[in-house]
Amino acid sequence: LRVASVTGRQGERRVEVAGKGGRPRTVPIEDAVDRVLAEYVDSRRRRFGARGVRPDSPLLVDRRGEPLRRGGLQYLVESCYRRAGITDRVPRGARLHALRHTFATRLAEDGAGASEIMRLLGHASLTASQTYIEVTAGQQRAAVRSNRTNRALAGLFDRDGRSSGERHDGGEVGLR
Repeated sequence: LRVASVTGRQGERRVEVAGKGGRPRTVPIEDAVDRVLAEYVDSRRRRFGARGVRPDSPLLVDRRGEPLRRGGLQYLVESCYRRAGITDRVPRGARLHALRHTFATRLAEDGAGASEIMRLLGHASLTASQTYIEVTAGQQRAAVRSNRTNRALAGLFDRDGRSSGERHDGGEVGLR
């Protein structure tokens, strides 16, 4: 990411970056994130001077003003997990990728369509995005199962799928 990767006017900003395989990816930036980015760039300008925020400069830098690399970003993310007390909930090698997974899963949970998720993640095919959608479908099914009406209906049937009003010899009796 470069400083120039953030484009558009206030309220319509987005990040444009070349993703995996050089495919262009555009992600909208919401106002709150836009304000954080603006404050970050201002703080860099104060710390490193105007040269540190030229359009071709890296967008994210370490405390020395050098481009933030994957290892440095991984360290920052792990520090945040430690401060939040959730290091035990995310597998060690997946901590950075977990943010991407959480982003995609939350998109699906909040009703984003499969094609929107696919575009935002930069996937080449819908199949790659399907993982997040299927996780959400499973969560939705579990939520429906936990509904008391569904539990009551499930109680009307025995383990063999017969209603509690059916006799085992095939005859009918009234429902309880």
